Amino acid sequence: MTAEKTQVRPQLPLKTQRLLLREFAEDDWQPVHSYASDPEVFRYVEGGPLNDQQTRVSIEKAIASQREDPRLDFRLAVTLKEEGRLIGDARIRILDPNLHPAYRLLGQAYIGFYLNRHYWRKGYASEVAQVLLAFGFDQLRLHRIFAWCDAENLASARVLEKVGMRREGLLLKNWTIRGEWRDALLYAMIESEWSSSRGSIP
Repeated sequence: MTAEKTQVRPQLPLKTQRLLLREFAEDDWQPVHSYASDPEVFRYVEGGPLNDQQTRVSIEKAIASQREDPRLDFRLAVTLKEEGRLIGDARIRILDPNLHPAYRLLGQAYIGFYLNRHYWRKGYASEVAQVLLAFGFDQLRLHRIFAWCDAENLASARVLEKVGMRREGLLLKNWTIRGEWRDALLYAMIESEWSSSRGSIP
């Protein structure tokens, strides 16, 4: 990578076979709270469960990020395409080039997602991860996208592997969840891997 990539204006919402990922609105806080308040959703991650006010603040921050220029943080509502029901949220966040000058050239971002547990084990997470990769590489023109999950969160690891992300390593005692040091699995994909895998990943 020898030249800086210029972020183009993204085309939203994002669509998959069954899902639509759109910008958040203020009145989304109630369906978000249905899973943001669920301890099981946050079993392997820090930051929850949330109370009513914390959920509202979370949505306000997501909406505020829509006005950033350049925009580095894309947190999107995951909805069922046919029903419009909000079942989770997804995120792709570009690493701030002002904090990390090298990333101005490298164009790196991480992805993550939460789903209401009533919609687990239905293949939705794989659709979300796949469309986030497509958005990052095809629209945001990123060089590298990475993700991590708790080493015991085998369901998330399977999703990342299913969409073609490569396990880069085991990070020992890398983060804390409710005060306990936890191991994490690091996954990544670079632009050339994405280009060569197009059409081969379900």
